[in-house]
Amino acid sequence: MSYQVLARKWRPRNFSTLVGQEHVVRALSHALAEQRLHHAYLFTGTRGVGKTTIARILAKSLNCETGITATPCGQCSACQEIDSGRFVDLLEVDAATNTRVDEMRQLLENAVYAPTRGRFKVYVIDEVHMLSNSAFNAMLKTLEEPPEHVKFILATTDPQKIPVTVLSRCLQFNLKQMPAVAITGHLAHILQAEGVPYDMPALSLVARSAAGSMRDALSLLDQAIAHGAGKVEEAQVRGMLGTVDQDFLLAILEALQAGEGAALLQVATDMGVRSLSFSAALQELGALLTRIQIIQWVPAAIDDDEPEKERIQALAEAFSPEFVQLAYQIVNVGRTELASAPDEYSGFVMTLLRLHAFRPSTVADVVGSVAARSRAHLAPAARPPSPPVQAAQPPVSAPVQARPEVAPAAAPRVPAAAGESDWHQIVAALAISGLARELAQNCELRQLTDGQCLLRLSPKQAHLQMKPNPERLQQALAEYLGRPVQLRIELGENEVDTPAATVGKQRQEQQERAESAIAQDGFVRDAIDTLGASVVQTSIKPIV
Repeated sequence: MSYQVLARKWRPRNFSTLVGQEHVVRALSHALAEQRLHHAYLFTGTRGVGKTTIARILAKSLNCETGITATPCGQCSACQEIDSGRFVDLLEVDAATNTRVDEMRQLLENAVYAPTRGRFKVYVIDEVHMLSNSAFNAMLKTLEEPPEHVKFILATTDPQKIPVTVLSRCLQFNLKQMPAVAITGHLAHILQAEGVPYDMPALSLVARSAAGSMRDALSLLDQAIAHGAGKVEEAQVRGMLGTVDQDFLLAILEALQAGEGAALLQVATDMGVRSLSFSAALQELGALLTRIQIIQWVPAAIDDDEPEKERIQALAEAFSPEFVQLAYQIVNVGRTELASAPDEYSGFVMTLLRLHAFRPSTVADVVGSVAARSRAHLAPAARPPSPPVQAAQPPVSAPVQARPEVAPAAAPRVPAAAGESDWHQIVAALAISGLARELAQNCELRQLTDGQCLLRLSPKQAHLQMKPNPERLQQALAEYLGRPVQLRIELGENEVDTPAATVGKQRQEQQERAESAIAQDGFVRDAIDTLGASVVQTSIKPIV
């Protein structure tokens, strides 16, 4: 017997085996159970997410010999003929090759005749957006008021190209891209049934490369089995896909954190020896930087099952959020520039060196060096030294920054008699984060007794009261005070500065000092007077 590819062999035959489209399955199952059947359905979504598969299952549900049901038997002649593609009352039309109005008219002329074998005559029109405007117009009347025995199931990857007059006559279901976790689990189930040895990291690579398409994932799995001689192993899958080992990406970021340019070049050389895709490497590096930024703002977001959890967490703590943003932009720009680089290796190396050169912590040193050389060129005579430059001047392609005064550390908890009236101090010591901390920082303390805490919140910030923020704040207060406390929040205009308002004023003062430092810097004034340069005010940011 000839080999049947996995995508066809494991195509779902009923709704219970369909993966990743629970919202569509739920709606169709309820409609079938209650006999609330529409005459036209439209399934939209990217390739390989189950549009045609759902259409065939729906056709079986409508024509199963046991009756209209959400669970077709799969054993009757109608179900078996639909599965094998030879059911006479299921007409599958590829609109990409039948676009003309004459073909559509001929198709619809047969709709008036009763079904030959089944309960309904089902028309499945794939890639329906490819039909011509004349063909759409020809089917409008039939689509709106078809005979009782006719059901239309339309499928498309581009619903924007379908006329509104057609959309309004259909029940539309948008099929989601498959989550990588769902694809990985389904691939593991298939390989277990097929008796093929596999590594879970290898399946994760296949799932990520499939980009949400189960059909693409199964095709890649077929290729991986052949490439691995009957096994699906991580190293072989990486070689087949040309994907970059996570260790290379982490090594790049660790070399950046250590400031070791030689280590960066060595990583690039090692990747070149293995003929890895530098474009894919920059794409994966951007994804890794995204995960690091998320962890910086939401530490709980890191998955406990993350294989490189400790290294990623260490990088999130070592890099400033500003640098991660800058690095992300550099990586994306570097990827777009690969096409115009002398070769991919050169473009990749220049991107790594750009990451190494433009670090917020070294901007002042770069500008100071440039300033010293420029002063020597403009005025060789001795002159008093200018104050240290603490922000980048315009020619440097990095944010212009000035270093503010160091803020004091959060004060430790003090006895109730001395410190429980200082809301700023209490908030600084509370063990909360996220929106609960935002709620605390935007409140004014009105009253704090042994068993009750009354806060006032501006009506403009009323949305911060949504659950579970007040409960988390109350729990943190009880832990801080060492006793149970009942939290109440009233809405009203604040009479004194909240912690958030105080921080805002401090930031404004830091910004003003930074702008003043730039305006008074001798080199900046020389550049403006001599070269006609100008300072971009929005690029001046205090160093925090």
